[in-house]
Amino acid sequence: MKNIIVKDKIINVTGVNDDDYVSLTDIARFLNEDDPRYPIQNWMRLKDTIDFIGLWEILNNENFNRVEFNAFKMESGKNSFVMTPTKWISKTNAIGIKTKAGKYGGGTFAHRDIALEFASWISPEVKLYIIKEFQRLKMEESEQIEWQGKRLLTKINYLIHTDAIKTYLIPIELTDAQKSFIYASEADMLNVALFGMRAKEWKDSNPDKKGNIRDYASTIELAILSNLEYHNSLLIKYGMNQKERLIVLNKEANREKELFNKNNVKVIESKK
Repeated sequence: MKNIIVKDKIINVTGVNDDDYVSLTDIARFLNEDDPRYPIQNWMRLKDTIDFIGLWEILNNENFNRVEFNAFKMESGKNSFVMTPTKWISKTNAIGIKTKAGKYGGGTFAHRDIALEFASWISPEVKLYIIKEFQRLKMEESEQIEWQGKRLLTKINYLIHTDAIKTYLIPIELTDAQKSFIYASEADMLNVALFGMRAKEWKDSNPDKKGNIRDYASTIELAILSNLEYHNSLLIKYGMNQKERLIVLNKEANREKELFNKNNVKVIESKK
């Protein structure tokens, strides 16, 4: 479960079938901190609300019970009309609003389209803040996906890199321990070329962080690392020793960093 913060209040957001469902319970606390059920029920008994959430279901839910919906439309707006999330869901087979049990993270959730309509009823200011926070949240998600894509590309090129090591640097007669040392030495050489330090040096400087130095690289660094792995595989094939390769790869890493900086390429940091 994710959350957004609006005017110092936490609003939970959960994923349902790749869609975002926002806590109406949390939004309702802007009107009634102690019992947020009442603002939700008061909103759901309005004729405009029934029309809106019914239309949403018609557009998005092929199993929506229109007969029950039409009955609710006839009754909505009357003083005697009462509507709750549970009643709406059970009678119409609605999917836009869901209830979730639990003291922490429980309550009534609604698809973001419906949640924004509810937020607008609570306060236009609250609605605008939620929209702004959603934009921020989506931007972060997009950046993390981009970072993960670069990390995957680096791992793919790493296979090319290790294949070159296996083919040109590792004699058949070496033990498994000796082979592992060569692989690790080549990986660390790339770390030095790009980050200026070995894996152990980074770990000693960051004892509280999980993972390794590459897990905390930016998208630009991951892109450069991917290129260095490919370049190193070619240099290995051409017979260049490790000391010479380190000099060449460090120059290439610095050249690419300068190129990215000149073109103002956006840096996306890992969210670890």
